[in-house]
Amino acid sequence: MTTRIFARGIDFDAVRREFALPGTFPPAAWSEALAARDRFAAERADRTDIALVTIDPPTSMDLDQAVHLERTATGFVLHYAIADVAAVVEPGGALDIETRRRGQTFYLPDGSSPLHPRVLSEDAASLLPGRVRPAALWRIEVDERAEPVSFGVTRALVRSVARFDYAGVQADSDSGSLHPSIAALPEFGKLRMASALDRGAIELKLPEQEVVADGSGWRLDVAPRTDVDDWNAEVSLLTGMCAARLMQRAGIGLLRTLPPAPADEVHALRRTARALGLAWPDRLPVGAMLAALEPNTPDTLVMMSEATALLRGAGYAAFDGTVPELVAHSGIGAPYAHVTAPLRRLSDRFGTEICLAVSAGTEVPQWVRDALTTLPDIMRGSDSLAGKVDRACLDVAEASVLAGREGERFDAVVLRGANGKRDAEVFVTDPVVIAKCAGSPPEGERLSVRLTAADVDARTVRFAYDG
Repeated sequence: MTTRIFARGIDFDAVRREFALPGTFPPAAWSEALAARDRFAAERADRTDIALVTIDPPTSMDLDQAVHLERTATGFVLHYAIADVAAVVEPGGALDIETRRRGQTFYLPDGSSPLHPRVLSEDAASLLPGRVRPAALWRIEVDERAEPVSFGVTRALVRSVARFDYAGVQADSDSGSLHPSIAALPEFGKLRMASALDRGAIELKLPEQEVVADGSGWRLDVAPRTDVDDWNAEVSLLTGMCAARLMQRAGIGLLRTLPPAPADEVHALRRTARALGLAWPDRLPVGAMLAALEPNTPDTLVMMSEATALLRGAGYAAFDGTVPELVAHSGIGAPYAHVTAPLRRLSDRFGTEICLAVSAGTEVPQWVRDALTTLPDIMRGSDSLAGKVDRACLDVAEASVLAGREGERFDAVVLRGANGKRDAEVFVTDPVVIAKCAGSPPEGERLSVRLTAADVDARTVRFAYDG
């Protein structure tokens, strides 16, 4: 779904200024990054024999992960290389201090505000093809159902042999010509997705808007989503679940948590299903019900929108000694830890160091222990900021694309009806806009709405239903 309606001259720098996003690195941090380009510990296994490959968006240069998946007589063996950021960031140094201030990479349509200097994140520490790089190399053995049997992580030297993007891998999968290193990915991914439903995981498949450069301007699209996206995500999720097990076993870690869905929200979702005429057997879990819905229908969009209320309250649990009461992530259906994106997310560097120590049977470094209690607040703050930045970029793009078209009518799907506390919310498909709508449009219906406001300065778009 793509529109050719586009806007020129959107000022994303205004978003950067509003949210005070970090720009250049302090001179001391930059100097450390330059000095670290060729410095990493020599005590690591040479595993350049493993034909790892990467799967990322086509323009990405900060490549955190490389994968090799082998089908065996008893299941699969997964090798998953993660950029070893701790090899190039000195604990307590100027760069370490600066990354803790940033928390994560912030992505905007016209560029990013990176967690690490690009000489590291997009070059010396990135798992670019044909380059020998330091990595934390996971080896995960799974059975015929793709459930983990054994797992661990060690420091290694690795080399990616090929760089792929999602669309290209999907085309190769459709034609039966996948690279040997990921030939087993479809089978593995489907088994892990089935495992997720068995665990009670909840995945929401809503249209994801993106702002895309279009010549001299910008357009709004629905972000493409392929089967490969889902299969590749299962590799990262499995690794994060194995990391969480190692942390729980050792009594030290940083988990990503989400409390169980509140009963009243589940009941409310059941009422929505009944109102839409959707069958939902009493014993069928929420995740299985949502997964069984027909993709991209109005009813499915409504159910997925309402189900967002089930996944509120995500947080981080740091512990050193006593494992906390809440360790699970209800959206995943298991305990889970962030360890697979250290170039882009601060917490992953520390989580990886814990897993390396536990796997090796050595003490967790003191600098990791000292930082643990500070990380939840850092990550919550940076997650919140990233969400606000994403929303601001979409808001200004929506308003810019629609500015001057007030009074025109647009086809829309009603994602949420008005309930006295909130306005209705509609999904306009051309251009791709999700916005508030005055009036009382019936939930789940396809109908026509009228644009009443598109204010670029205020970053607001509003529609009205006149029926």
